[in-house]
Amino acid sequence: MSEFHGQLSKMVATQTTDSSLANYQMVFDSQHTDMAPLIGQSIQLHFAGEIHCQACDRLTKKSYSGGFCFPCSQRLAQCDLCIMKPETCHYEAGTCREPEWGESFCMQDHIVYLANSSGIKVGITRVNQMPTRWIDQGAIQAIPIFKVKTRYQSGLVEVVFKSHVSDRTDWRKMLKGFNEKIDLKAKRDELFLACNDQITELQQRFGEDAISPLLDADVLDISYPVQQYPEKVKSHNFDKTPDISGVLQGIKGQYLILDTGVLNIRKFSGYHITMVTE
Repeated sequence: MSEFHGQLSKMVATQTTDSSLANYQMVFDSQHTDMAPLIGQSIQLHFAGEIHCQACDRLTKKSYSGGFCFPCSQRLAQCDLCIMKPETCHYEAGTCREPEWGESFCMQDHIVYLANSSGIKVGITRVNQMPTRWIDQGAIQAIPIFKVKTRYQSGLVEVVFKSHVSDRTDWRKMLKGFNEKIDLKAKRDELFLACNDQITELQQRFGEDAISPLLDADVLDISYPVQQYPEKVKSHNFDKTPDISGVLQGIKGQYLILDTGVLNIRKFSGYHITMVTE
């Protein structure tokens, strides 16, 4: 029997160059624990009742904006709505609460991509977040379609494409493992034709070097360490049930798949958790 405890962060997700399989580590404070060896085993998770802000580490009764105390959620630029909707970028509008942070986070190369998580979707991510972003979404396939100079510009491109395809993942469908492979290159070419006029307008506005199509990019296939997908998705919640246990049947996205239900680890960033394994 092993025990791990500390402040929870989202799982570290990676993929080896010689395999399509996603690898996961649970993070308790600074301790990383490989999860693959635990699949098929019983695990127990206990919420100690403490939540700490990921930014200032203060004790908070409730987590805001995915792991922050209320003051930090109101103060930090990374908690602004424009993180979810980059086409509304506060830095571009001159109203960013932390311009220096905006310069380091938003004023860098981004990728617009197509992914197959619960079906085809369009999304954006920083260049250095591939393939982590796709694994976090539970995508089984992904392909970058544009390289864009800033987060704001990538958001504008995403808006053009999401009039034709979704920009969201149906997490319940994703966790049931029913999605089939899609010819993403063919779908990319189809969308390029449908969106050509609007993309050309953006290139004329910002310059062709700011919004560059990636015509030679390959599709990345991703598989997940799952022994059994749930027939019916039941969600666990530490706020309602501080003690959660079950046999770990797999991991996909940021979810632990237990025989008793699924648990979104990212949702509980900052929670002080103890995990006991066989």
